[in-house]
Amino acid sequence: MTHDLADPRRTKAANSSEGSDFVSIVIADQLFGIPVLQVQDVLGPQRITRVPLAPPEVAGSLNLRGRIVTAIDIRTRLGLPELADGKSRMSVVVDHGGELYSLMVDQVGEVLSLSPSAFERNPATLDPRWREVSAGIYRLDGSLLVVLDVARLLLLTSRAEAA
Repeated sequence: MTHDLADPRRTKAANSSEGSDFVSIVIADQLFGIPVLQVQDVLGPQRITRVPLAPPEVAGSLNLRGRIVTAIDIRTRLGLPELADGKSRMSVVVDHGGELYSLMVDQVGEVLSLSPSAFERNPATLDPRWREVSAGIYRLDGSLLVVLDVARLLLLTSRAEAA
């Protein structure tokens, strides 16, 4: 059963009520943003334990202060190539439905406060995999910030767990 969290109308309403502060992250040289109110923690490189038979985007699990956290490889989820060997990754921990998830990213930047009036819908030229997990975009000086919808980003994982 699909959760109504993935309903785009609900997502837009949720994003507008959350404000316009985002934790900026970089994945494969692309700037993304996660609404700051959804971020629980930012972690440096962590020891990840593989989970047998998990979907490809589930990198494994990690222990965060006694809680088991599912680690999601955002590169795999977005259809991007793996990070070169030897490169360390960071994690942005988010809470979704009472469960903690570690979103594995290349870099974590600063918190950006953006004007809600500058928010735009996803352009038709945005990669379809990115469009399915994006709430919209902000055009910044020389770059594009893709706003990640955490509920939709984790939806594929939720379906796999239910199967």
